Amino acid sequence: MRKFYKSHKLDNVCYDIRGPVVERANKMIADGMDIMQLNTGNPPAFGLNAPDEVIRDIRVNLKDAEGYCHSKGIFPARKAIVQYYQTKGLFGLDEEHVYIGNGSSEMVSICVQALMDEGDELLVPAPDYPLWTASAFLSGGKAVHYICDEENNWYPDIEDIKSKITDKTKAIVVINPNNPTGAIYPKELLEQIVKLAVEHDLIIFADEIYDKIIYDDIPYTPMSTLTDETLVITFNGLSKSHRIPGFRVGWMIITGNTKDTADYLEGIDMLASTRLCANVPAQYAIQTSLGGYQSIDDLTKPTGRLYRQRDIVYERLNQMEGVSCVKPQGALYAFPKLDVERFNITDDTQFALDLLNKEKILLVQGTGFNWPENDHFRIVFLQSPVVLNECMDRLEHFLETYRQK
Repeated sequence: MRKFYKSHKLDNVCYDIRGPVVERANKMIADGMDIMQLNTGNPPAFGLNAPDEVIRDIRVNLKDAEGYCHSKGIFPARKAIVQYYQTKGLFGLDEEHVYIGNGSSEMVSICVQALMDEGDELLVPAPDYPLWTASAFLSGGKAVHYICDEENNWYPDIEDIKSKITDKTKAIVVINPNNPTGAIYPKELLEQIVKLAVEHDLIIFADEIYDKIIYDDIPYTPMSTLTDETLVITFNGLSKSHRIPGFRVGWMIITGNTKDTADYLEGIDMLASTRLCANVPAQYAIQTSLGGYQSIDDLTKPTGRLYRQRDIVYERLNQMEGVSCVKPQGALYAFPKLDVERFNITDDTQFALDLLNKEKILLVQGTGFNWPENDHFRIVFLQSPVVLNECMDRLEHFLETYRQK
């Protein structure tokens, strides 16, 4: 029988959040070793569970969720999403421009696939959430990475964005609050990005999955509220804010210039219809989750668990010789920098493997987020304060003598 090989469309795709370092960790776990996991944003795995009210409402509605629903989602959930964005200052959104998906990730794939032809370019931040880069290449296009500036709170470099816009550029991705850096972008910076998008006829893809996970009362501005001159597609969901990633419930909203993009939106409709509909039972969590009391606020305030865990990681990292870290303002992650000369690091994947083998700590190397250098790694601060402090002790001990061979 002839041999079969994976598609060449995968040549530029990486998803090291579940890559070779994780494969090594899984083998160690199978051998009975305890691994301290700092690699994925999976709240329930660390005792951060969904509100009881959300689970109850899904159970109550199970009998009504046995069949397919509209390809865009059930009406009460789409209506609740419209009303949620009204509280954010966005008016004019209607239910027909709300699509519910199996997580926001499915919506990302649909939107990029519907847009890009061979040779088309998508502007994606570096570092990025790797799904965006993967979706661009899998759609036959190309991800072009613009730099986020660590020296400026990890904000996007506007001049770098300008330099990378070509006649092949179709859209720009903005991840805010940011994964993996935890940055939150000021309104003035977002307005500059909007101005560029309008000038160059670019669609804006606004990844706002962490819009409820914000620390220190940092002001937050949804991208959709800033323009009606170009198309803005916003992605969000309940996986992180309401701790139900396994339910796979997310959405996208379409705002701005829908008149000149009607054919593209028809393509989105076509792809949304081919998968029939999203997981129906989980959609009954949306209305309950977006209205009323928000339990995530208890976790992100100064006395909350996420707030304290963020501070532990930030403070301990900056106390280590050869490590620096910009303070995360939102989300669940820190993206610290290593002194590569001090540690002789030429391969950050090898660094992650060495740390795993020596100290039983699992994290993700910076190049797994399409960062161009071998000098960063991402830490997820979902572990309890006790475990995080032990992880920081082990990391500090490891770095005291580490020199990459």
